[in-house]
Order: sequence, then structure tokens, then C-alpha cells
Amino acid sequence: MTHRFIVDVPGVPASPSPISNAVVAGGTCHISGQLAVYDDGYRAGSAAEEAERAFELVFRIAEHCGFAREEIVYVDIAFSNLDDVGEVNAVYGRLFPENRPARTIYQAARLPFGGKVKVQAVAMRASE
Repeated sequence: MTHRFIVDVPGVPASPSPISNAVVAGGTCHISGQLAVYDDGYRAGSAAEEAERAFELVFRIAEHCGFAREEIVYVDIAFSNLDDVGEVNAVYGRLFPENRPARTIYQAARLPFGGKVKVQAVAMRASE
């Protein structure tokens, strides 16, 4: 049986939903969708600003689980408006200059808190 554990990360604002920040199963870390949330709640900003914060949280969760940014193999980005893709692509390209993960983007009818961007990710250890 694969070892599986649920992770709640100190310094990552808790979700009002009954979810975990991540679930680690074997050599894979599944990171829940992150928004531009801070200790005092959601902060609206440009799509780029919201993506910066969401990725900051994704990276913090991955690191807490023992995974490096370079081990992120898949990213899923939900947009409230696909017109914001170019703005977020600039952030994405800077954050992943090499070892770019596979990615899916889509427009959601509505994101929590009226957010512009939500990011979830999967990190995986390379087989040795």
C-alpha cells in the first residue's frame, strides 16, 4: 500500500472548506487550488498579482512537503477571464524559466471570493 498523508502547512491561510493544503502519496504531492489569500483574507489585484500570490503559496506548500519547485510536473490554472492568460504567462515564464511543468488552463464560471486566478499543482519525485 502506498504511504499517504495529509498536509496542512503553517503560514498558509486555512481554507474555509474542509480540504487539506496537500496530500502526499508515495512520491507525489497533490497541492490544492490556491488563490490570492493572505492571513487577513482574499485580496483582489491584477491577474498577475493574484497569480504571484497563488504560486507563492503553491511553492511554500511543496517545500513544506519536501518537494522543490523543479519537481512540480503539472500546473492547473483556472481563470475568471481568459483574457488574463498573457498577463499570467509572463509570471509563469519567470517562475519556471526551465523545467516548465505541463499545464492546463481554463475559464471557470466563477472562482471563490471573486478571484481572477486559482492555481493547483502536482509535484513528483524523479525515479532513481
